[in-house]
Amino acid sequence: MVKGSFLTRYTERRRSLLSWRRRSSDVLSMSTDDYRKASLFATGSFDLDFPIPDLIGTTEILTEEHREKLCGHLPARAEGYSWSLIFSTSQHGFSLNSLYRKMQKLESPILIVIQDTDNNVFGALTSCSLHVSDHFYGTGESLLYKFNPSFKVFHWTGENLYFIKGNMESLSIGAGDGRFGLWLDGDLNQGRSQSCSTYGNEPLAPQEDFVIKTLECWAFV
Repeated sequence: MVKGSFLTRYTERRRSLLSWRRRSSDVLSMSTDDYRKASLFATGSFDLDFPIPDLIGTTEILTEEHREKLCGHLPARAEGYSWSLIFSTSQHGFSLNSLYRKMQKLESPILIVIQDTDNNVFGALTSCSLHVSDHFYGTGESLLYKFNPSFKVFHWTGENLYFIKGNMESLSIGAGDGRFGLWLDGDLNQGRSQSCSTYGNEPLAPQEDFVIKTLECWAFV
């Protein structure tokens, strides 16, 4: 973990942002109107100096620029930690079941990083590790992001609580009206990204349907 000097970089504005993020993790304690008002503050430009996190494991996707941009959007409880590679299709195979197994007993937000066969990079940050569930789970810390053609992050809108849902056949992150912010099949081969009400996002890839070239999952432990 980054030493104490890390915390000295932050101003009072940073403390206010962290306070809001902690409150937002309990999605049931905040009304939609309160969330929207707070999100205007939380997603503004703070011009803060975030140290680029160290990686434990080898990435085939993430550049230093990717890490620098993403670390400014981590939940407070993930900041200051190294990023540990938990799952990679190159190392562990193209299997959603294997992905779930690698996250058993893991307590950490998860950064999903995808590179499609057209070399677009995008993904999601989930508030907790991924597992099979009959119901949606997760909190408003979850988000979607993309790097192409420019870096964009899509935070929870407050419209619904459809954060994460997975079974052996597919994994969905964000939903509404039959559309999914990010959907992956059980073979981690094909995916789909559509605008959804959970995150108010643009499709993360140029085409709604995409083929996965590489997928990595990183934890903050």
